Amino acid sequence: MSHPAIVKNNVAVITGGAAGIGFAAAAAFARAGMKVCIADVDETRLAEAATKLSSVTSAANVMTSAVDVSKIESVTELERAVHARFGGTDVLMNNAGIQPGSTLFDAPDNWQRIIAVNMWGIINGSRIFAPNMIARGRRGLIINTGSKQGITTPPGDPAYNVSKAGVKAFTEALQHELRNTNDCRVTAHLLIPGFVFTGLTAKGRTEKPAGAWTPEQTVDFMLARLEAGDFYILCPDNDVPRVLDEKRMLWAAGDIVENRPPLSRWHPDYADAFAKFVARE
Repeated sequence: MSHPAIVKNNVAVITGGAAGIGFAAAAAFARAGMKVCIADVDETRLAEAATKLSSVTSAANVMTSAVDVSKIESVTELERAVHARFGGTDVLMNNAGIQPGSTLFDAPDNWQRIIAVNMWGIINGSRIFAPNMIARGRRGLIINTGSKQGITTPPGDPAYNVSKAGVKAFTEALQHELRNTNDCRVTAHLLIPGFVFTGLTAKGRTEKPAGAWTPEQTVDFMLARLEAGDFYILCPDNDVPRVLDEKRMLWAAGDIVENRPPLSRWHPDYADAFAKFVARE
């Protein structure tokens, strides 16, 4: 059994869909008999992805589109093109993201691009697609790809953390808006991957680290939790149990409640206290 929106002949649109988690989702939707549009900035990868999908479904059920999700006009044209080709959208997965690395005081262009793709891409996709998805009057899904780093905000890549923290806040607001919209049958969900071995995280490695999930594992977990009705789809890692993720998140909230220094779990004065917090039952 699957979510009612993920059924034969329904339409799925996946940004960042030519590789990684996005392509794994596209393949899963195609195997479910859905019509699939994969959007990406890389036209070469789009062509390769379409070829791979031909082993899963008919070419008539696959659409590709070169899209820069940071540009609202590009996303608007994507929505129009999907409507013209397939009649509308039932599942939107705002998945496009980049992680080139950042430091607090590096070039502003780097920060602007990261936030434009990772956060504004999701805002653009949701705002452009949602009204017509609601108007269809059918069960629908908007899945936004966040990150654990947007919740625990570890040091080392501040622009990425800021962008993914924004995705969390926006998706929460989106779901609140949808559930308070009359006759709306569309729901929003926040996918929170852990360590997934993709081109984004490989960093020159060719072999998957033992602690990482594959994109396919991540999508299988996502589909199961969508069927269960979860809003926060918190993916575990092979070497990080869910309870540890939960405690990191609770400790991060405790920094505010207990007026500790920000990111205190990486502060030497709180190392013992954090270790005891994690270890306790």
